[in-house]
Amino acid sequence: MDLDGARVLVAGASGVLGAAVARSLDGRGARLVLAGRDAARLRDVGPDAPALTFDALDLERCAAVVDEAADALGGLDVLVVAFGVAAFGPAEQEDDVVTEHLLTVNTMAPMAMARAALRRMETGGTVAVLSAILADHPTAGMAAYTASKAGLSAWLTAVRQEQRRRGVTVFDVRPPHIETGLADRAIVGTAPSMTAGATVDELTELVVDGIRDGRRELRYDLRERSFAGR
Repeated sequence: MDLDGARVLVAGASGVLGAAVARSLDGRGARLVLAGRDAARLRDVGPDAPALTFDALDLERCAAVVDEAADALGGLDVLVVAFGVAAFGPAEQEDDVVTEHLLTVNTMAPMAMARAALRRMETGGTVAVLSAILADHPTAGMAAYTASKAGLSAWLTAVRQEQRRRGVTVFDVRPPHIETGLADRAIVGTAPSMTAGATVDELTELVVDGIRDGRRELRYDLRERSFAGR
């Protein structure tokens, strides 16, 4: 995909990774709409880009943001989903409220946005979703968190098969731990000691290059300590 002039919604642009991806796309000539929870932060990231606010717990608003962005851009070529929440602790200490929060923000909100985006992509397009390495490596002390990411990744795999004939690329990004502060803002529990597998800048360029190149997957090989994709 030619990113110069591409019509792109970055959902989660008020976060560290989303902001970095938005800035990189802007530098490559994309036309952006930025969406996130913090309107002031969105203005800092892209003062010239239209900004939309949403809460990922509100699934109707998640879908509406996509439609508003497509209307503002005159269509939609790329959706980037770069938001989520974390939670830590043994499974027997998890409760239904925490689990529902994780599944809503990490699984159902990206699904709602992706469905809305697919309806607005007329010929081709890309849905790029930042999930997590947990989808490939279920981890003790993060059972519900793992389930929320694994469920999203499985859904993206099925949607990719459905969209092949339409020419829509579904790009599932499953990075390792990145130092963005997300783990420190867990909705419950304390994060274990984790070593970052990559920098924000490294992941950002891999994501933006992957959108440009029509990649379907970006994962992290724990044995090789490197990214692999297809």
